[in-house]
Amino acid sequence: MVQPEGESCRDASDGVILLVYGDAGTMTGYRALIVVSAVSLLTGCMVTPSPVTKEEIQGRVSQDLRAILQEQEPIEKPIDFYEATARALRYNLDAKVKAMQAALAHQQLNVAHYTLLPQVAVNAGFDGRNSFSGGGVQSLLDGRPILEPFTSMDKNVFSGNLSLSWDVLDFGLSYIRAKQAGDNMLIAEEERRRIAVRLLQDVRNAYWRAVSAERLLPQVQQLDSMIEKALSQSQAILERKLQAPLTPLNYRRDMLNIQREVQKLIRELSTAKIQLASLMGLPPGVPFAVQQPTRFSTPLLDNLDAERLEQQALEFRPELRTIDYQKRINAKEAKATLLELFPSMKLQFGGYYNSNSFFLYQNWLNYAAQVSWNLMGVFRVPAKYKAIEAQRAVLDAQSLALTMTVLTEVHVGAAQFILAKDELGNAGKYQETQQAIVEHTQSLWGTNSASDLVLLREKVNQVLAEVRLDVAQAGVETAYATLRSAVGEEAVPPSGPEQTLSGLTDSLRQLWEPVAVALPGASRERQHDATRMAQ
Repeated sequence: MVQPEGESCRDASDGVILLVYGDAGTMTGYRALIVVSAVSLLTGCMVTPSPVTKEEIQGRVSQDLRAILQEQEPIEKPIDFYEATARALRYNLDAKVKAMQAALAHQQLNVAHYTLLPQVAVNAGFDGRNSFSGGGVQSLLDGRPILEPFTSMDKNVFSGNLSLSWDVLDFGLSYIRAKQAGDNMLIAEEERRRIAVRLLQDVRNAYWRAVSAERLLPQVQQLDSMIEKALSQSQAILERKLQAPLTPLNYRRDMLNIQREVQKLIRELSTAKIQLASLMGLPPGVPFAVQQPTRFSTPLLDNLDAERLEQQALEFRPELRTIDYQKRINAKEAKATLLELFPSMKLQFGGYYNSNSFFLYQNWLNYAAQVSWNLMGVFRVPAKYKAIEAQRAVLDAQSLALTMTVLTEVHVGAAQFILAKDELGNAGKYQETQQAIVEHTQSLWGTNSASDLVLLREKVNQVLAEVRLDVAQAGVETAYATLRSAVGEEAVPPSGPEQTLSGLTDSLRQLWEPVAVALPGASRERQHDATRMAQ
């Protein structure tokens, strides 16, 4: 059945509304079709956000845990300091992130190298139509047609070309950007070195705290039982009034003070192994033991030359080197801004093919040169130069501020190391003295010249002296790591990232083996600047 013009009918087979228009409604029909198509397109492009499902979260958790556990080499023996450091350098997640960032900077530099090459483009195409492309010619004088309608193009045409183009100005800018990418790669390397130095400092601190915790745990348990026994005995004496009340009360107060101090130390050391495991990249709860080193194996610096330490810190600290590279990047940005003032010259050369039978030559070579100049760039360059100069001033100020910070850290690190060594020496003398007192008290107790409470108190003091000695040892190791970090010493061998875990452990042992180090001084006036703070 035929519907009247301008009315709509519905196709029963697919439910699509068809608009049938005559000549008067043709334009209106096209507009309606365009509106309907646009609405349908926008409706189809609307995106509804969907949250992550519980199954996806559980899958991500399982995958991450498997990745953490599978990447670790198994622990087969007690871990010494060098293996702990090697594991931290290989498996610590923060260090891995910095290593990946450095690798990314390497890849970005490789990409920047390719921007220096000219552009080589290959194009192929097909052009077809249902009728010939034709035309006519008419006179401008009287408007009469001169020729019959004609064509110079086949209905179906294949074309292709291979062209090489090179922009001289873009080449200069790409060269500068590649140099900047190289500086950014070096910045990433310095950041990775900084993280390695800080990681080594944290590992040394956590390792020696873990050593102290493992070594002191049996003694602390014995100490707790001794203190509880002493408190019970003093309470019994006080209740039975066997002595004047002041004597057992004073004794009880001393025992409670000792117990409070021991509990404070245990609270500080109880998380040492957890922190060490985190630094090594071990998941919490993985059991491991640390090797018990001998005491007084700390490397001793016989002479802290302040001038040499300062010079080494200012030359090797990665933070200062990073600013040096940033200054180079800023200087290259000034050169790039200068290049933007010049006109752009584009050279092009290529071979072309077209299947049009009306062409006299279907294959030909084409070469061209084009010069363009953005005149508005002349007004933009002064503003960019001011921004570059402001950035240079900021970097200079940061360099001065960081230099002062580095010098302060060197002197503070040297003073802390000297004070820690003195504290360790005093703790050793205290432990030896307390050992002699215990032996003498034991002899007096054997002859009934000393009471059980006196002997018990001296044994408690002996265990406490052992605790103080281990804490002092850990303090020296931490201060030593802080000093070496302050002067910017290399923490990782050059071939560290490519070595196996055992190879890296041996390399670190050779690099960091405790030896007595003497830093000769060049200036007698400043030789003991770093030690005066401790004196």
